[in-house]
Amino acid sequence: MNFEISPNPTPMPEAARLEAFRNLGFGTLFSDHMAVIRWTEGKGWHSAQITARAPFPLDPAAAVLHYAQEIFEGMKAYRQPDGRTVLFRPEENARRFNESARRMAMPELPEEVFLAAVEKLIAQDAKWVPEGEGSLYLRPFMFASEAFLGVRPAREYIFCVIASPVGPYFKGGAKAVTIWASQSYTRAAIGGTGAAKCGGNYAASLLAQAEAAAHGCDQVVFLDAKERRWVEELGGMNIFFVFKDGSITTPPLGTILPGITRKSLLRLAADAGMPITERAYSFDEWQADAASGALVEAFACGTAAVVAGIGKVKSEAGEFLIGTGQTGPVTTRLREALVGLQRGQTNDPYGWVRTVLPA
Repeated sequence: MNFEISPNPTPMPEAARLEAFRNLGFGTLFSDHMAVIRWTEGKGWHSAQITARAPFPLDPAAAVLHYAQEIFEGMKAYRQPDGRTVLFRPEENARRFNESARRMAMPELPEEVFLAAVEKLIAQDAKWVPEGEGSLYLRPFMFASEAFLGVRPAREYIFCVIASPVGPYFKGGAKAVTIWASQSYTRAAIGGTGAAKCGGNYAASLLAQAEAAAHGCDQVVFLDAKERRWVEELGGMNIFFVFKDGSITTPPLGTILPGITRKSLLRLAADAGMPITERAYSFDEWQADAASGALVEAFACGTAAVVAGIGKVKSEAGEFLIGTGQTGPVTTRLREALVGLQRGQTNDPYGWVRTVLPA
């Protein structure tokens, strides 16, 4: 697919961009351009372009506003020590994007077109990739743009990629976070959309996240919808448990998002000789294992946060520490292994790093 390139005639002034880079937050600063491709029933994907980042004109009856046909991905571009700009396992994002599209009755986007849109946007906004610990967060998304009021899959869609230079997701760096175990709200059920990366899943987590914040917690962790017993995932991250015997477990897929960071950590841990299991793990077990010392670490992971140690868990029944309440050595080791690959600090034996721009 050929992309029409239309440079932004009024990009952010260089001095303003450099000043903004001095104190990067997360998801509030955006680059000058966006990638856009449209889909129409009977015509397929068409009108690919890289253009100035701007609002979309939407009809008040646009299907996304009424029936929430919307999916997205999250990925990052990193500037390597040798000057290259790379992506980490972007093929996995392209594949998962189509899995989400199928679940939400939306058209699939050829993986090569997904990757081309991301890479052409990075090439156009190369100066927006921070150096050092920052990265360029990329948000590919698709939504139903057809104007109609009827419950059926839309016949028109817009795919778009925007970019945001970011710093650490959690303030305080490697400091362990505190999480709230929600016993009032659930995120997903068997047969639902839990494994799809759709906005509705995140909207459903917001009230629980507000409850977590009200209790002084950084994030919320959800239990299963049927028994309110089994640990599933955080509002936007997967979760791992590290035991005194050196083994690691994480909840199985099905109602949770198949995280690419999760998948990468499973491979890194296995290759480091750590016994790995994917099994159901109850909140009662979590609390008992933490109290007995059988559980020594827990951590959350995702594209935005990378890997964050969990030090304390709160719930309506009380609270408990995990290990020392600090980020543990296994969490640190896995985080360093992952970040080392992403940032070119170590060799990549897996072929996970994809060069977008040469040095």
